[in-house]
Amino acid sequence: MKLKTLSAAMILATVPMTGAFAAALDRSGQSMAAFLQPGNYFEAGISILDPDVSGKEAGETPTRRNISDMAGDYYFPSAALKLQPTKKFSFGILYDQPFGAEAEYTGNNAFVSDATNTVLPQPLLDKLVSEQVTATLNSLSSLQIVGLAAQGLVAQSGMTPDNPAYNATLTATTQGIITQAGGNVDAAAAAVRPQVEAGALQQGQQQLNAQLATVPLGEGNTKVEVDTQNLSFVMGYQPTENWNIYGGAVYQTIKGNVSLRGQAYSLYNGYDASIPEDSAVGWLAGIAYQIPEIALKASLTYRSEIDHNVNINENIPTLPALALLDGGAEAAAAIAAASGETKITTPQSVNLDFQTGIMANTVAFANVRWVDWSNFSIRPYKFGLISEAVGPIVERPNGFNLVEYEDDQISATVGVGRKLSEQWAGNVSVGWDSGAGNPVSTLGPTEGYWNVGLGVQYSPAPNYFIAGGVKYFMLGDAKAQTGAQAGGSDYVAEFEDNDAWAYGLKIGYRF
Repeated sequence: MKLKTLSAAMILATVPMTGAFAAALDRSGQSMAAFLQPGNYFEAGISILDPDVSGKEAGETPTRRNISDMAGDYYFPSAALKLQPTKKFSFGILYDQPFGAEAEYTGNNAFVSDATNTVLPQPLLDKLVSEQVTATLNSLSSLQIVGLAAQGLVAQSGMTPDNPAYNATLTATTQGIITQAGGNVDAAAAAVRPQVEAGALQQGQQQLNAQLATVPLGEGNTKVEVDTQNLSFVMGYQPTENWNIYGGAVYQTIKGNVSLRGQAYSLYNGYDASIPEDSAVGWLAGIAYQIPEIALKASLTYRSEIDHNVNINENIPTLPALALLDGGAEAAAAIAAASGETKITTPQSVNLDFQTGIMANTVAFANVRWVDWSNFSIRPYKFGLISEAVGPIVERPNGFNLVEYEDDQISATVGVGRKLSEQWAGNVSVGWDSGAGNPVSTLGPTEGYWNVGLGVQYSPAPNYFIAGGVKYFMLGDAKAQTGAQAGGSDYVAEFEDNDAWAYGLKIGYRF
C-alpha cells in the first residue's frame, strides 16, 4: 500500500474526542484535520464523556465530609464539509463545540445548602461583631463606659427604667464603681471595660442573628452548565501540491447557567446567573505542508480570542446581608438597581499537528495544543460589584472573579496508526494535558490528565469509512477554591484519584 493512500486512510487519528476532558473549559480540541483532507470530503462525529470526579472537604472548610461524583456526563457533536472546486482553492465549513462545562454537587457537603448555613462563615461574623463593639467602645468617654457597667449591674438586680428609684440607683452604682477605683474615672473604666465588652458582644450577636434571620439563603445544590458552538468558514490556497495557506471567520455562540449553593460560597449562597445565548465573530489562520509520497503532513493553526458582551441575568437573595458592613446598606441598594454588560472572552489557541509514514502501512502522528487560559476570567456584573464590597474583608480589595485560571494549557497526543487489511485500520495513542493551574475552580476541580486511547476504522469502500475509539483518562489531583480564594493558596476541597472514559464515533465520505 502506498503511503499517500495510507495517509488518507488513517483519518481515524482524529476520532472526535481529542480534548474531551482537557484543562479548564476546553472540549473539542478544534482540529483542522477534516479541512486538510484531499479532494471533496464530509464527516460527522460524536464524542461522549463519562467522568468520575469525587473528593473531600478540605482546607478552609471546617468539616471533612465526602463529596460524591460531581462531574456530569456529556456529549458533543462535530461535522465538517470540505470542497475543492479547483486545484489551488478549497473551501470548508467546520462545526464543533469547543468549550463547555457540566457539573453538579449532590449529597451533604459545603456545596449543597442545608439548615446550618450562615450568610458568612461564623468566625467572620464573630470578627465583624467584635470590630463593631471595639469601635463603639473606643468612641465613648471613660465616664460613659462606667455608666454602661452600672446599667448592667442595675439590670442584674431586676430594676427596670420605669422604676421611680432607677435613676438614683444608677447614679449611686456609677459612683460606687468610681470610688472602688480610688476615685479615678479612667481607672474605673479600664477595670469594667472587659465586662462591658462581653455584654456588648452578646447583645451584638443577638442583634446580628435577628438581622440574619431575615436574609434568605439558597436552597439546592451548586451546578454549572456552559455550552459553546463554533462554525468556522475556511478558505484555502494551495500554490503547490505541498503547501496550503488557509484562514477564515469563526462564528461562535455561548450560553450557560451557574448556581452557587452551600456554606463554601457564604454570601453567594443562593446566587444564580443565567447567561443568555450570545454570538460573536473571531478568526483563524494557518499553514500546512505535506509530502504525500511519504504520508508526511504538518499544520499550524491559530485561532483568535472571541469577545462576548452579555447582559447576564443575576439573582442574589443574600444582597441585604451587605448591611452588616460599613456603608453596606447603601451598597446593597445601589447593586440591586445596577445593570451592565459582562465581557466573556473565549481564549486564543494554537494547534500543531504532524504525521508521517514510518514503515509500510504504518504512520506516526502527534498533536500539540496551547490555549491561553491564564488571561481568561468571568466576573458577572453584579457578582463583581458585591465582590468589590466584600473584597477588603477577604483580602481582595479589588474584588474577585466567579471563574479564573492561573496557567495556560498545553496538551499533547502522540500515537501510531496501521492498516490491518483493505477494510480495517487501527491506532493507539497516549495523551497528556498540563491543566490550567492548581488550586482550580470548584466548578471544574481537576488538574490535567494522562490518557491512553485505541481507535479502529472500517472502510467498506475506498470513498467512505466508519471510525470509533475509546480513551481512558487518569485525571490529575486538584485542590478546589472559590472565586474569593482565587489567586491565593486557600482552598475548600480536594479531589484525588479520579478518572474518565471517552467514546467517539465518526463517519467520513469522499466525493
